[in-house]
Amino acid sequence: MIRRVLAVAIKELLQLKRDWRTAIALLGMPLVLLMIYGYALSFDVTDIRLGVVDLSRTSASRRVVEAFLESGFFVRAATLDEVRPTDALFASEAIQAALVIPADFASEAAALRPTSLLFILDGADSQTASTILSYARQIVAATTPEVLGIEFRSPLEAAPLVWYNPDLKSSIFLVPGLLAFILMVSSVIATALAVVREKERGTMESLRATPIRAIELLLGKTLPYLLVGSVSAAGALFLAWALFEMPVRGSIFWLAVVTLLFLAGGLGWGIFISTLAESQQVAFQLGLLSSMLPTLLLSGFIFPISSMPRALQIISSIVPARYFIAALRSIVLKGVGPDMWWQQAAALAIFGALVLLAATVRMVRSL
Repeated sequence: MIRRVLAVAIKELLQLKRDWRTAIALLGMPLVLLMIYGYALSFDVTDIRLGVVDLSRTSASRRVVEAFLESGFFVRAATLDEVRPTDALFASEAIQAALVIPADFASEAAALRPTSLLFILDGADSQTASTILSYARQIVAATTPEVLGIEFRSPLEAAPLVWYNPDLKSSIFLVPGLLAFILMVSSVIATALAVVREKERGTMESLRATPIRAIELLLGKTLPYLLVGSVSAAGALFLAWALFEMPVRGSIFWLAVVTLLFLAGGLGWGIFISTLAESQQVAFQLGLLSSMLPTLLLSGFIFPISSMPRALQIISSIVPARYFIAALRSIVLKGVGPDMWWQQAAALAIFGALVLLAATVRMVRSL
């Protein structure tokens, strides 16, 4: 059995060697996609165009404005004497936010009475507006009476403490999801074309005449792409660490185990699709639709699963990327052991076993 599996695997590797464009795509596509999406996808907002309406014109109000500008998020785009002109600036997109400091700001702050700032936002892009608002709240919360030059010290002080991602970089949150997305799509498409290629070239008839069994053919088709996928995953993880400063706090061994389980499931799903399709075009479309959309929308990559309707939460339970992303974040960001993510690994193993079984059954019928 082992000799026949190795014979098919060597044949597939020779095919990849002859079709060097496919080999380069399989090895290079994850790395290129990681760099493109890693830099393009970001929830961070910088260089926010701020309009300033300082009606107080005191040292305390100037320090508030300086706090906004020195935060690194805001740049002064306009200085106004009243609030009304901000409408035209928002309409022309000259500013994205406006800070309005009331005339009695300094006196109210000096008297330690509650005072407020007016912060106006362009809500056309709700995601960006929410991020800008969170920045503004952080800056205002940090602008204490001492910063304003008022002699007052509160008996209680609170400081934020953020674990695992202290700078709240969105890249640290997004890159594990990107790895799952890229590896899932590339592994499914790679093997989805493997069996269909044999059908289109007529070599499937030759395989039927050999003593090779369905499980041996399946393993021989899968192992080369598992090797290629592992190399791509290692390269992608290295780029994630080198370019996006994604930490790897956990065990490299367990990271490799979870990645192999995920790749095995993706490759098995690709083989199953290849047994259904009769042409490479159909196999490519089925592989892309069944891997890209669920991984992007239902895995927790971008949208929290807890915020989804109950029906979609149930559907997401059959998306393997959901479990891989959870385990990956636990290993690389939190540095925890298998006792914290064994359920995700078990789900990946079950998915891989089921799709490989289904692919074997379909392969038996085709042979």
